[in-house]
This record gives sequence, structure tokens and C-alpha cells, in this order.
Amino acid sequence: MTRYWIGVVSQEHVQRGVQGNFCQVCHGKQAPLKKMQPGDMLIYYSPRTSYPAGEALQEFTAMGQVQSAEPYQVEMWPDFHPYRKDVQYLDVNPVPIHSIKEQLEFTHGNWGFQLRKGHFEISKHDFDVIAQRMGLSPEHLGNTPDAQ
Repeated sequence: MTRYWIGVVSQEHVQRGVQGNFCQVCHGKQAPLKKMQPGDMLIYYSPRTSYPAGEALQEFTAMGQVQSAEPYQVEMWPDFHPYRKDVQYLDVNPVPIHSIKEQLEFTHGNWGFQLRKGHFEISKHDFDVIAQRMGLSPEHLGNTPDAQ
């Protein structure tokens, strides 16, 4: 069954992933990526424009569907070999979190703690709310299998 995920990544890094059709979360760690399977949906939340000290943004900035089953490692620099998965990104519009915060389940309580994790699962309800605001049609959402 399809699962739904948030990755917390700066806008600049999200754009690199979208251009390269890959995802990378939690500074390239393998473990979070192993949780995602082909067909799962990933939404990026960008707290800042760039890491570590870019301007505050606080927007959902990209969305895509996971394509690869296993994470793979790449060399970005001789001493940095992050893990990635292939993603097919959708054409969506950024959405400020504060414009929909009251409609989301994961923002109840201490939702900042969730964001600090860098990668976490969300409900189908939260996915649908975010996806609709990002511009996905109800028909597209209807074709996304429900999570159990």
C-alpha cells in the first residue's frame, strides 16, 4: 500500500533533487530512504531557502513518487557519499505551511519536533490536503491508492 512521507530539506537542495530526479534526506542517511518503497509519495517541506542559514521559507516545495526500491550511494565529494532514491516529480506549486496548518493532523501538538526528525510519515488525509493546495486535481488524488 502507498505510504506518504515528508522530507525536510532546504529549497536549494530540493531543487537539485527535482532537477536530477532523486531524493536525499537527513544529510544523505540510508535508513530513512529504506522506509520508502516504489509508489510511495514524498512531499518536501523547506524551512529555509538554503542550508544552514538561508532565509526562512516554511513551505511545501516539491512532491514526487518514489521509483527505486533500494537506496543507492553517490559521491558528491571525496569524503561525502550520500544515499538517494529515484523520484518522479510532479508539477506542483509551493504552499506555505501556515496557510494549511490548521487542516493538517501532523501539526497538532509539538509539530516542530516532527520537522526536526528530517523525515517522517504522514496520513493520507494530510497528503491530500497538501497535494490539493499544491495544485493536484481531485482526479489525480483519486488515483493514488489509500494507505492502510
